[in-house]
Amino acid sequence: MKILIVEDEPSMVELLRYNLESEGFEVCSALDGEEAWLCIEEQKPDMVLLDWMLPKLSGIEICRRLRRDQEFRNLPVIMITARGEESDRVRGLDVGADDYVSKPFSPAELMARIRAVLRRHNPNMSNDNITVADVVMDLVAYKVSRDGRELHLGPTEFKLLRFFMERAGRVLTREQLLDGVWGQNVYVEDRTVDVHIRRLRKALNEDNDVDLIRTVRAVGYCFEKGDSNKKAS
Repeated sequence: MKILIVEDEPSMVELLRYNLESEGFEVCSALDGEEAWLCIEEQKPDMVLLDWMLPKLSGIEICRRLRRDQEFRNLPVIMITARGEESDRVRGLDVGADDYVSKPFSPAELMARIRAVLRRHNPNMSNDNITVADVVMDLVAYKVSRDGRELHLGPTEFKLLRFFMERAGRVLTREQLLDGVWGQNVYVEDRTVDVHIRRLRKALNEDNDVDLIRTVRAVGYCFEKGDSNKKAS
């Protein structure tokens, strides 16, 4: 999952980046409010860690804009700030922040809060498993099953399925899939995504199974949240 750090202190950005990447998160960052909004629009993060006091555009104003925007109104936001007064915490929560962490903070506590907020936004996720429809991914045993049937996936298909399931219901472009599964600094052709999608579909689907991966013409793909695993007769 991708987390955007919006913080104007480079040392704090690096501290947060180190801890997040150690937990397996993908990280991007912005040093001011205007850059943050561009990153949100272009990179579509799964969560924002948002400093209150920012150059050009405050964290409070960014949060307000997110909650007014149809596309981003449900994007999880944790505000991180030195403003620790109760009135400041209340104001941050009132404008739509999901949680509020005061500096200085414990990295371990912040990671726990991040996981808690992500679970609230996606109840199908736990620390060890992801469940969408009748597909269960065990992140510890590195196994996947559908309707109790164990699936055999290659490493890339496993990463691709995890990326899909963590964003179930969202339409993902080929570029987002490439960046999220293969990495931003790796050159992979768009058609490579289609090849691995076909392999994943073959592993997921038996004759009567609903295809949970929906192709969105001229855009990309969406992993459906549907709860039925059989095609209508």
